[in-house]
Order: sequence, then C-alpha cells, then structure tokens
Amino acid sequence: MLREEYPRPQLMRNDWMNLNGTWDFAFDDKNIGLKEKWFKGNKEFEHDINVPFVYQTELSGINETAFHDWVWYRREFEVPKSFQGNQIVLHFGAVDYRAMVYVNEQLVGSHEGGQASFSFNITSYLQGGKESLVVRVEDSSTDETIPRGKQFWQEESAAIWYTRTTGIWQTVWLEALNNTHISKLRFTPDIDAGDIKVDFEIAGDYLEKDVEINISFKGERIVSDVLKIQESYTSRSINLHNRKIFRTGFHHQGWNWTPESPNLFDVVIRVKDDNEVLDEITSYFGMRKIHTDNGMVYLNNKPYYQKLVLDQGYWPKGLLTAPTDQDFKMDIELAKEMGFNGCRKHQKVEDPRYLYWADQLGFLVWGECAASPSYSEDAVARLTKEWIEIIERDYNHPCIVTWVPLNESWGVPQICNNEQQKHHSLAMYHLIHSLDTTRLVISNDGWELTKTDICAIHNYNHGQKEEAEKYEHFKSSLSTSEKLLHSRPAGRRIYTEGFSHQGEPILLTEFGGIGFKAGEESGWGYTSVTNAEDFLNDYKRVMEGVYASKSLHGYCYTQLTDVEQEINGLLTYDRKPKCDLKEINKINALWHVDMID
Repeated sequence: MLREEYPRPQLMRNDWMNLNGTWDFAFDDKNIGLKEKWFKGNKEFEHDINVPFVYQTELSGINETAFHDWVWYRREFEVPKSFQGNQIVLHFGAVDYRAMVYVNEQLVGSHEGGQASFSFNITSYLQGGKESLVVRVEDSSTDETIPRGKQFWQEESAAIWYTRTTGIWQTVWLEALNNTHISKLRFTPDIDAGDIKVDFEIAGDYLEKDVEINISFKGERIVSDVLKIQESYTSRSINLHNRKIFRTGFHHQGWNWTPESPNLFDVVIRVKDDNEVLDEITSYFGMRKIHTDNGMVYLNNKPYYQKLVLDQGYWPKGLLTAPTDQDFKMDIELAKEMGFNGCRKHQKVEDPRYLYWADQLGFLVWGECAASPSYSEDAVARLTKEWIEIIERDYNHPCIVTWVPLNESWGVPQICNNEQQKHHSLAMYHLIHSLDTTRLVISNDGWELTKTDICAIHNYNHGQKEEAEKYEHFKSSLSTSEKLLHSRPAGRRIYTEGFSHQGEPILLTEFGGIGFKAGEESGWGYTSVTNAEDFLNDYKRVMEGVYASKSLHGYCYTQLTDVEQEINGLLTYDRKPKCDLKEINKINALWHVDMID
C-alpha cells in the first residue's frame, strides 16, 4: 500500500486506520448506479483501483484518461477491537468532485468540492465484523462552472491544461474518538506580544473536565498549563517570550519561523477526567507574522524579498497525488537547493503532508484553489464553499503566507467591464480576510486586480535571446513602479476599471517559462532553448531583467517542473535537473535591490 503516513499532521491522534490500497471500482457511464442501487453490493465492479490514485493515473492500476463522469468505489473493512466504545469517524482527504458515501448500504453523507477534506461520524451505521464502504463520485468532465483549475474540459491535454482527476485522490482513513474530544483547534501567533493564542472547542461531556496544554521548543518543555473547562469553546493566550530578548526577532530570528530558521513548537493537548485521558492530540505551530508596508512585504517585521517558484503539484504516475510522502519533501528540497524560499501552489490545494514538510523545512507557500473557467452564480457558491473549507483545514500551517482566490481572471472573464464579477473578486478578498486575519490576500493574481494586498503581475514577454528589442522592452517595463503599473503584458490592465494601486508591494508572480526538452517528451515553453548551457544563460538573462527593477519586491518563476506537454520546468516531469542546480542558485543569489524607496 502506498501513502501509509498519517494524513493530518497538524492534529495527530494515535487511534487511526488507513483505508488506502486496493478497492473495487466501476465506471457508470450511463449513470444507472443509483437507480440500480449499486451501493447494496448487487453489482460486480469490474476493476481494482489503488486508492488514493485516480483512474486516470498509472499508479491506480487502470490508467484510463477518457471521460467517465460517474464512478463507484467499494471495499470492506473491520474496525479494530481497540476502537470499541469510541466514536468512529470516516475521513476523506479529498474527492473530486461530488461524493456520496454509503456504509452498510446506508447513505451517511455527501460532499461537493474536489479540493478540501471532509468526514462523517459513521458510528451508528456500523454493524460489527466486516463493514461495507461504497463511494459514488460524480465529476462532470465538461462543466466549466466547477472549480477545475488545470484539469482540462476536453479529452486531450493541450496548452496549459492537463489530464483530469476524478474521484478519491487523497488518503481515506478511520479515526477513533472518545465521546468527549477536541473538535477544533487553532493556533494564532502574535510575535509583537510574544503570545500564542490557542482556541479550541470540545464536543461531548466537557463540563469540569481538565485540559492540559504542554508546549515544547527544541525538546525542552516551556509551557505546562491546565484549564478546568466550563464551556465548549475556550481561548487561551500564552506568552512565550517571557521578557527574554533573544526569543524575539530584535537581534536575530529568535524563536520565530522563517525559511532560513523554521522554528516550530511542539504541542500536546490532553482532555482528562481526573486521571483518565479522554483525548490526546499532538500538534505544532510556528511564530510567524506577514504584513506589508511602504511597498514591501515584511516577514516577522523585517522586509523579506520572496523568491518563489510556480509549482503545479503534478507527478507523471500520480497526477495530483504524490506517489510517496518523500516526493513532497524532495520537491521542497530541490527548490531550496536552487535558491528559492517558497512557492506558489498553482490552481491546486495541496495535500496537508506537503504543507507539513514546508513547515518543517522552511518554505513559504502561497495557497491557491482551482478556478472554474466560466462565471455563474453556481460557480461563485462553489468557490466560496471551497475556500471556507480550505482555510478551516490549513489555518495552522506557518508556511502559508498568502491566499490567492483568483488567477488571471479565470472564472471572472468579464471582470474588466462587469460589476457583478468585480463584486465576486471583492467578496472573495473580504471573505478570506474575515476568516483569516494572519495572511495576505491577492484578489486576482496576474492582472485586472481589485482590492488586493499585493500587486501581482504576470509577464512572459522577455523574448528569445536574439530578440534584443523585445528583451529591452521587458526589462524597461519592470524597471519602475510607474512602468509596471502601466504595462499591459497580456493586453490587460493591471488593475480593473474603478481600481488602482494603493501602495501595495509589486511582485512579478509569473514570468520565464523557458522551454527546454531534456527528456523524451516534446512540448512547449514561452521561449525555448536546446541545451543546458543555453538554458542557464537564458535563465540568467531573464533574472537579470527582474533584478534590475527598482520597484519589484519579489517574484515567482514559472516553473518548478515540466508537466505533460509543458516543458518549461527547471526540472523534468520526473524531477531530474535540466542543468546544474548550483548554477541556478548562483543566479538567484545575484545582487538586487531588496528595499523599496
């Protein structure tokens, strides 16, 4: 079985059971499964599938990329005896797009949205012994009003769109819970006060129960607190600095989290009734602050120049699903080896295991959700629901510093002259800030921005090396704030009608995309070269244009890896370097202005 690791590293418990592995699987192209009640086990499913890999992938064991809008999964499981007497919760990391879940022929619930996690308490549906689990998935291949991101709505991948993901694509697992347990946990750091705010909710019989909070730093316990619970919701602020200057960021990084010093605090929280432990959670947090001022992004109150790389999060054998947990770690290590301090996850909500490794290794993440190609009121509702669930799941990860709800006007194609679509952009910006006050929000990454915390510009117009005039125009267009804000690199205004720059930092958040065929696959890039030496020279040429700017305060280079027909990665699709990565690091380390006047 692949993907055996604990799937929710921000909230770990000991009693869990992984349901990945071989399931029965069937296509339902005529959509007759519900009518014929396939959830009752009266239908032979003709395939085996390796969960959590979707049928379009090699690792699934099926490897079929044609349109199949309705699919079914089935397996049996037995609840471990050690779980008896507890509540049993069934978790799905992610299922694309609509899921109906049956246990022992009974519908326990449904979920819409392909990016976020969901769960059901299945205790009352269990019979003892072998239990039946059936999942029906609907994923409309051509519906352009569902958040699909890079998943193409035509059968063959083309241009910037890739093979679809249908069905279960993250871990399925069981969890045993005491009737009295922590149902929600949030950590909110305040580095200015030196406090960590701990918010939690307890389900069940919580009255007069004790909650122990133990916090350790680098193996040394620094907090041991006990609370007597009177209400289901509790909020507690704990000072960590304790008037010790070297714990602050005044002289150096102190105890703060940065890509260079990814300091993390380990947490154990127990719910107890006298000496009986009812629930125990292992977690962690980082002391991290992100804000903007004077045209710059500040990390922990210090100007921080972000050197990001665009990361699609696709793998040749697993598409959106990484083959192993180590693949997440390797991607981050390779990016850091090249001198990048973070990534923009593009049109994908990444697996919590990736975020765990970004927290541990020190790697900034811009979180983005898949967009719908077209606008409708249903599309608005779907994207809104997804973002509420995304922030609920990923709030505690210190690596995430920015949320990106819209990209290049995807899903709002008429935002330049349509007030309704402008309102949607504004609504997403304010919704996300209403749910999370600790991060930045970009209203529409690329162009046609409304209210935003970062002016995010895309520009691929650097030209081939022999196109000297085009390159000089590219370099000039990045040189000053005025030229950046008046540029129209894709024929689009940087700010949409009725909105203008309000002093927010300007970052070049897509550029480059140099195509270089280093493997067997042919494809395209925004410009192209034919060998590793020219690849490095062209990368340096593009980066020198960026670093010559007196007004940019960071960038995001396109892109980390090749993906299918796109051969514009720094690495091949299977993560082989296209050149000496130390040379990429040297180029990324070239001198540049890192303070904006």
